[in-house]
Formats: sequence, C-alpha cells, structure tokens
Amino acid sequence: MDNSYIGLLALACGLIVGLGAIGASIGIALMGGKFLESSARQPELMNELQTKMFILAGLIDAAFLIGVAIALLFAFANPFAAFLR
Repeated sequence: MDNSYIGLLALACGLIVGLGAIGASIGIALMGGKFLESSARQPELMNELQTKMFILAGLIDAAFLIGVAIALLFAFANPFAAFLR
C-alpha cells in the first residue's frame, strides 16, 4: 500500500471519530440543559422526563459508537482497498 493512502485513511478515521464526539457532546449538553429547564419549570414531571432523557442519551451515544465502528472498519478491513490496486 502507498504511504499517502495510509495517511489519508488515518486522517479520515480521526475526522469521523472527532466530529462524531463533538456532535454527541453538543447533543447531550443541549438535551441536559433542556431537561434542567423543564424539570425546574414542572418538578412533578421530573421522573418521566429523566427516563426519556436517559433513553435519548443512549441513542445519541449509539450514533457516535456507530461512527466509531465505521472508522474501525475503514482502518482495519477497508472495503475500498481493492480499488487502489
């Protein structure tokens, strides 16, 4: 394999993981802030809102982990390597 190809592959994997982490962090931060606002406004709904918040946090993290899995796929078993020969 060409060295420039490996360098670009490492850069792409880093971008996938880095941008996914930034997106997940911003999403969870916004959701947590809205949860605190809504629970301060209506404290009697705090238990229902907390359950929904944890479900959404898990879905946001799942989307980030799917991006990590795709980056690992590109790093270790690249499906595009056959086109470079």
